[in-house]
Amino acid sequence: MCIYYGLPINYYLISLKVATNENEKIKMFSKTIICSVPIWCLFVLNLLAQSKAEIFTAISEVEPLLETHKRIIEDLDDYITKEENRLSVLKRHLEIYKREHDKAMEDIPNYLGNPINAFTLIKRLTTDLDFIEQSIEVGTEYIKNITVLNNYADVKYPTLEDLTGAAQALTRLQETYHLDVADLAEGRLNGVLYSSTMSAGDCFELGKALYNEKDYTNCLAWMTIALQKFNEENNSYPFSEVDILEYISFAHYLLGDVRQALEWTKKLIAIEPTHERALGNIPHYQATIAAQEEKRKKRLRGDTGEDFLEEEEDDQQPKELSSYGKERKMYETLCRGEMDISPKIAKELTCRYLTENHPFLRLAPIKMEYKYRDPDIVLFHEVLSDSEIEHLKELAQPRFRRATVHDPKTGKLVPAHYRISKSGWLRDDESPVVARVSRRVRDITGLDLATAEELQVVNYGIGGHYEPHFDFARQETAFTEHQGNRIATVLFYMSDVAQGGATVFTELGLSLFPVRGAAAVWLNLHASGEGDLATRHAACPVLRGSKWVCNKWIHQGGQELIKPCNLEYQREETRPLPKPVYKTFR
Repeated sequence: MCIYYGLPINYYLISLKVATNENEKIKMFSKTIICSVPIWCLFVLNLLAQSKAEIFTAISEVEPLLETHKRIIEDLDDYITKEENRLSVLKRHLEIYKREHDKAMEDIPNYLGNPINAFTLIKRLTTDLDFIEQSIEVGTEYIKNITVLNNYADVKYPTLEDLTGAAQALTRLQETYHLDVADLAEGRLNGVLYSSTMSAGDCFELGKALYNEKDYTNCLAWMTIALQKFNEENNSYPFSEVDILEYISFAHYLLGDVRQALEWTKKLIAIEPTHERALGNIPHYQATIAAQEEKRKKRLRGDTGEDFLEEEEDDQQPKELSSYGKERKMYETLCRGEMDISPKIAKELTCRYLTENHPFLRLAPIKMEYKYRDPDIVLFHEVLSDSEIEHLKELAQPRFRRATVHDPKTGKLVPAHYRISKSGWLRDDESPVVARVSRRVRDITGLDLATAEELQVVNYGIGGHYEPHFDFARQETAFTEHQGNRIATVLFYMSDVAQGGATVFTELGLSLFPVRGAAAVWLNLHASGEGDLATRHAACPVLRGSKWVCNKWIHQGGQELIKPCNLEYQREETRPLPKPVYKTFR
């Protein structure tokens, strides 16, 4: 089950099956019984309105969807059996209606002139029709009874927001790990087949969700796959080839490629010559292209006062990345594990047993591995047992909330698109296990935990991530409830992750891939109390698997004699660091 849910495509497909509110998605029930569609759809919309979103933000929240999935299978199986019996009666009536109508249309006066025919016609349009309507209502009421699920208070439904979140997660994974859209659509991650092939409908809904989020580039990619699959499959869908072509053409237009928009619109018109929007768009596209061509000719003649050749050369020159762009590139490279720290740093790294800080460590030393020096990033191995991990999960999961970040403007904690996970906070007095973990943090770091924050347990969702950030606050008012800034971070890994999910330090070129039971530790502040900018780090998107971590943030209060200032004052500024190097793959 964990492997199944660790695949983002599997979650997306389940969300699509349960969450979409397109009326046509229910047509599998009511191809014949048209009247039942609106009530079903109203029910689905009502359910979705009552469901709280953010299931996609934690893998642990997704698992209960399998129970919902199972209930739907059972309900649909029972419904279809009863529906087939009812439909057989309705089909018999329909055959009679058709047969008698064909006879009547051959010779209307002669047919209606027969009093028996006239009687049976009236009967079919009164009592027979009442029976048919009652049969349809019975079926409709049955749908309402089995699907409202008032008796199933324990089931959980995703919402359209979850569907959108899953769509964005797939594109995040696609971009971060350089995944091919065609491979994703076939259920392949990095060349390995993990899940079922996506249908044209799946790809269409995904592209539609991305279009609504104004991600036109990825919308275009998925709609193109949807078109290819639509033409290959022989299935009935609530959308047509024209619908796909319209998304593709307008996505091209919104991306500034008017010529392609025109070409795709012409393909649409060839299929549906009376399409009003397409007919209206073609003159607009043609006028836009003509204006662009005229402007290009004027520049070429020099009528605009612009140097056309220089401008053409500038367009061909690769643009220099912004600071954000450079960091983003480094972040994604590190997430893929394509970079190593500087050889100068690597040769200084050592492993040893930690025996200081507390007398107990002389009896039970802890394995420690330096992953970087200055700033020191240390990985302590086997510091959480399996039983402790499971206990912390059980305590935290009932209180999981969408993970938040500090809003620099308001100082309040708010959800953010660049942090997708759920978290719960545990106090030492709630459980001996939590208290024991805190004591272990004290033993490992040698710091006073009197002003430390509660233990935060985090589960990352579909494509869950946390973009580059500092753990320390850059505003003095950020941690008014604690004494001082966050001096240290202790990050426990509670699970291995099959693919992705690394903790990366973008200034250092360091990638730490999760090791179950280990803990990464680093100081966020210089001895002066100023923030160390070299500790900027991020949590990479989870490509496959589920990532669980817990962390303890330790504050400055109480550390005055443990970590005193030295004679040199360090400022919060960027310092020269050895450059990381790209890995060589043979």
